[in-house]
Amino acid sequence: MDKKFVFMFNQSGSGKKELLGGKGANLAEMTRIGLPVPDGFTITTAACNSYYDAGQVTPPEIEFQVLEALKTLEIKTGKQLGDPSNPLLVSVRSGAVHSMPGMMDTVLNLGINDETVEGMAELTNNPRFAYDSYRRFIQMFSDVVLDVDNYYFEQLLENIREEKGYHSDTEITAEEWKQVIKEFKKIVLSHAKRSFPEDPKEQLFLTISAVFDSWNNRRAILYRRLHNIPSHLGTAVNIQSMVFGNMGDDSGTGVAFTRNPSTGEAKLYGEYLINAQGEDVVAGIRTPQPIASLQEEMPDVYQQLLDTCQLLENHYQDMQDIEFTVERGKLFILQTRTGKRTAQAAIRIAVELVKEKITDKKEAILRVDPDQLDQLLHHRIDHTHEKTQLATGLPASPGAATGQVVFDADEAEELSKSGNKVILVRPETTPDDIHGIVASQATVTSRGGMTSHAAVVARGMGKACICGCETLKIDLESKQFKVGSTIVNQGDIITIDGSTGEIFLGEIPMSEPELSDEFQLLLSWADEETKMGVRANADNPEDAEKALEFGAGGIGLCRTEHMFMDASRIPIVQNMILSETNQERKDALDQLLPMQQQDYEQIFETMQGHPITVRLLDPPLHEFLPDKEELLVDVTRLQMTNPNSNKLQEKQSLLRKVRLLEESNPMLGHRGCRLGMIHPEIYEMQVMAIFHAMSNVMTKGIKVKPEIMIPLVSHVNELKEMRQLVINIGEQVQRETGQAFDYLIGTMIETPRAALTADQIAEEADFFSFGTNDLTQTTFGFSRDDAEGKFLQHYVESDVLKRNPFVSLDQEGVGKLVESGVKLGRETKPTLKTGICGEHGGEKESIQFCFNLGVDYVSCSPFRVPSARLAAAQATIRHEQSSHPIKELQYK
Repeated sequence: MDKKFVFMFNQSGSGKKELLGGKGANLAEMTRIGLPVPDGFTITTAACNSYYDAGQVTPPEIEFQVLEALKTLEIKTGKQLGDPSNPLLVSVRSGAVHSMPGMMDTVLNLGINDETVEGMAELTNNPRFAYDSYRRFIQMFSDVVLDVDNYYFEQLLENIREEKGYHSDTEITAEEWKQVIKEFKKIVLSHAKRSFPEDPKEQLFLTISAVFDSWNNRRAILYRRLHNIPSHLGTAVNIQSMVFGNMGDDSGTGVAFTRNPSTGEAKLYGEYLINAQGEDVVAGIRTPQPIASLQEEMPDVYQQLLDTCQLLENHYQDMQDIEFTVERGKLFILQTRTGKRTAQAAIRIAVELVKEKITDKKEAILRVDPDQLDQLLHHRIDHTHEKTQLATGLPASPGAATGQVVFDADEAEELSKSGNKVILVRPETTPDDIHGIVASQATVTSRGGMTSHAAVVARGMGKACICGCETLKIDLESKQFKVGSTIVNQGDIITIDGSTGEIFLGEIPMSEPELSDEFQLLLSWADEETKMGVRANADNPEDAEKALEFGAGGIGLCRTEHMFMDASRIPIVQNMILSETNQERKDALDQLLPMQQQDYEQIFETMQGHPITVRLLDPPLHEFLPDKEELLVDVTRLQMTNPNSNKLQEKQSLLRKVRLLEESNPMLGHRGCRLGMIHPEIYEMQVMAIFHAMSNVMTKGIKVKPEIMIPLVSHVNELKEMRQLVINIGEQVQRETGQAFDYLIGTMIETPRAALTADQIAEEADFFSFGTNDLTQTTFGFSRDDAEGKFLQHYVESDVLKRNPFVSLDQEGVGKLVESGVKLGRETKPTLKTGICGEHGGEKESIQFCFNLGVDYVSCSPFRVPSARLAAAQATIRHEQSSHPIKELQYK
């Protein structure tokens, strides 16, 4: 049997969204349930793919099926395409599987020409309507199909309106439209180098090809990339008999939402225009009326629309976005789709649909996109305010902020202490800058990617951040940056939107985040459903408290190195690193021990018995030392100005040590457990601090069960040695205090070898935590910052990679290593606890993947905890709804 490429709206077996696209499937469904839908047919997404496979030519079998469907449509309507006495006019619209509003092309009034326009005028006894429809068709067809810029047509119309003193097109007469049509055809001949096609079937097939072509126009490609819509799906094409909203004052067209898409209020929302066609609503030439006014102008139509909206919302169990036309007092529904909405509206709608018994809790949970929750947890820019955009970078951490530009972390801290709001602008940030990031409202860097230091730290703090804004030419010495010809000096005010990556000049008002009762209720429903834990990455009591506030079940990653970066501790840390003898190092570590102990005590007390995974020191030691380039500048300056000074000798000594510790590739160098192997005294101090903190907190009646994590293990012998170090210190402190400690020892799986030998490593581990950021780097052989700054964006834009693997877990590569690690580890130790603690732990597709693997928990920055809770519940529900075993769900 030949493959079927075309389905009538009322045809049995139609309705499959993947085949008919969202619009076609909904038109078929609305036809089936008896709504007033104009007759038509859908050319499938499979036809679109065949069109591209044939070199952007419509294959003969598809042309044949289209002509057969056209005959059926002509019989149904009693009209014929191209018949001057009773012409059939159709609309031709795109219809992708996933809604892509405005991204692809539409042509209305197809089938009209010099002959049929006269028949329409006579049949309707309304020549003005007929010629208005004809000029609309020429204008739209020429723009979409013949690639004639709409500007030329609009300029002509504007000239006529000015010449005649008209305020809108509805005032233009039939005779004047006839003259416009002649001028329009001249424009086509001049710019398209061909005459306007009169044959309706030629018009039809040229338009079908144009709609297929629009699947790969620039805006459609960008939209798909932004919304992670696969490029292989293709678009369907919907051919529908025209109904006319431009036949007079008893006709009109509009768009209605069954609920308010901004607030979620259960009230009909939308707008319409009398005596108009669909494009007039969005063109802006005429001001639409609010939908409520329709009740006064056409009360019967309004009531029918109200009833239809309620029926569609009940049928689809979600808020609908509906396009309608009124032709001579009769209502027609042209389209319905799930309406786009704000995060605030999404949550309110989901909760209220449950309360109204239209849907259940599980479906309500699935209705809200976890990514949207970020909008609710951060300041947002008031988009009604006028803005001057300076530049755009990578949206590294959501939220918005306004402040004075400052280029130095120390100055940021000082200005902040004085009560000034500042935005730290740097080429890039290092751990040395953390105090500046803390003090600033937001951070902007000209280098680095979405998972760079600035981005990770900012997300953990819930602060807005933009990275990789290469158009910023930063001059640290002059304390200014340039964007084109615009110069921004230190102290100037800028506003940034970390959700979009936009930087604006001046101050823009903000709207405060508001967590509604519906928000809390929806997340409580999510927690009832989920079978996966959600923890937070938190390095201090403030972050830990925020994590609990947002519903985290524990801390999945507590990075001890961030505790070392306090300004009062840096000199001691540097003394420890620069010490010449074991005694000097021991003295420095003895000073750090009570500080570390206090850190842990505060976090243990804050978490009140919730699990806490403490990672021992991970970064290379040189990161705690001054920057080599800055030291070189200082040494050179002192050699010229004060060559015999003690300060010069100190700087030279420090420079020698920095050079000694410097590494060619520090990410793969002397860091993680390798530090503990070579300098066990560092890990001994940290573990001693953990156990003494446990002891003190336990005496207050608070349960403490830390999970001590050894970072960057690649070989079981590394973990074996470090595990024994922890056990030895634990036993020592137990003897000193007379207390029994309950704790786990595990490792972070960050290298391919660790994942591939996880069965051996599990012999020495109580848990695995997959550090997916570093595992992605070591699997791809990417340097994260270099990749995002140099080529990764190009890879994504050119479909070399579907997603940035540092944003969404690479399931086919890195994911297989995670799967291997979980599987092999549990073969050795069936009760092995597993989790992931990279930023992937807050990304919905990565969470679904980890759930399918049987991972016990995910961990992310505190401000991503709510979205991770929702995504974990959705993963649980989808798995329960699937009839397939977990294995078949992997890598989809």
